[in-house]
Amino acid sequence: MVVPRQRPPRLIRPVREPATAPPPLDGVWAPTDVRLDRAEVLPLPPGARGPEDVLVDPDGRVVSGDEDGRLWWWPADAPAGTPPRLLAETGGRPLGIELDPTDGTLVVCDAYRGLLRVTPDGAIRELTGAAAPVHLADNSAVARDGTIYFTDSSDRWPLSHWKHDLLEHRPNGRVLAYHPGSGRTEVVAAGLYFPNGIALTPDESALMLVETSTHRLVRVGLPDGVVTVLADLPAYPDNVAAVGDGTYWIALPSPRLAVVERLLPHPRLRQLVAMLPDVARPQPQRYGLVALVDGAGTVLRTLHGPTGAYPMVTGVRQHGDQLWLGSLTGTGIARVDLS
Repeated sequence: MVVPRQRPPRLIRPVREPATAPPPLDGVWAPTDVRLDRAEVLPLPPGARGPEDVLVDPDGRVVSGDEDGRLWWWPADAPAGTPPRLLAETGGRPLGIELDPTDGTLVVCDAYRGLLRVTPDGAIRELTGAAAPVHLADNSAVARDGTIYFTDSSDRWPLSHWKHDLLEHRPNGRVLAYHPGSGRTEVVAAGLYFPNGIALTPDESALMLVETSTHRLVRVGLPDGVVTVLADLPAYPDNVAAVGDGTYWIALPSPRLAVVERLLPHPRLRQLVAMLPDVARPQPQRYGLVALVDGAGTVLRTLHGPTGAYPMVTGVRQHGDQLWLGSLTGTGIARVDLS
């Protein structure tokens, strides 16, 4: 079963914003560690692509999805080149994948079905559905009591048109909380610019969150939803994964594009750009990048792939001394040693 895709609006509604300029990749962001260009790749089946996020479950299975709605798994100790096994088919488009600590199930953000629960044997249960208030479920974090905090990246644009949301540059996104006891979904914070990756702090008093279109790392207080900006990033961020010690890995699929930021004061021009074929619009740079930050947003470490051997890194997960990577456009997941 393929879940129907939402129909996008005909036109973007851009607003005039001051132009910004991407900072250089220097200092702590300098490409001194280029190990992402040497990542080992575990491929999806032929023809499959887009393992957007990656998770290692308690059974030692590395789980990821693809753009055709399937969830796959590999043994965590599998050598490079090992093909995956099918876990489940959502019929939508799985994005963020998290573990529910209360029962060991997987929580999957599906761009077209909303929030899903997937058992270890592949059974799927829909938690929220794609109807209001969920439009584009993207990434989640699960509290110790089972509450699921997740990003609803855009209330206007489906995943198929995510670039339109960035060109529109409006605060179309929110953070929501799903309460498994009551089945109720509530708004934690609204007015966010394509909120994407999300992770809980160790004491669960706040959420670490990134906004893709404003390239910001922010902290969202709980339960008040107060947003505090921690850092302006030199690349567009995607998923965020907590290490467990108060640090967080951020996947950054592309350095910022100067041409896009120069368009911000020109809403009519951005509207015209949005009407062009995708190949004629500005494209993400082919470059691999992840960063480790602490709870204050201080950058502790960056790993680079300047040749883009593993491009468009959208998912990142530390498991022991290894870092697992997912990609929105790649044909497999990747693994690098941190030691």
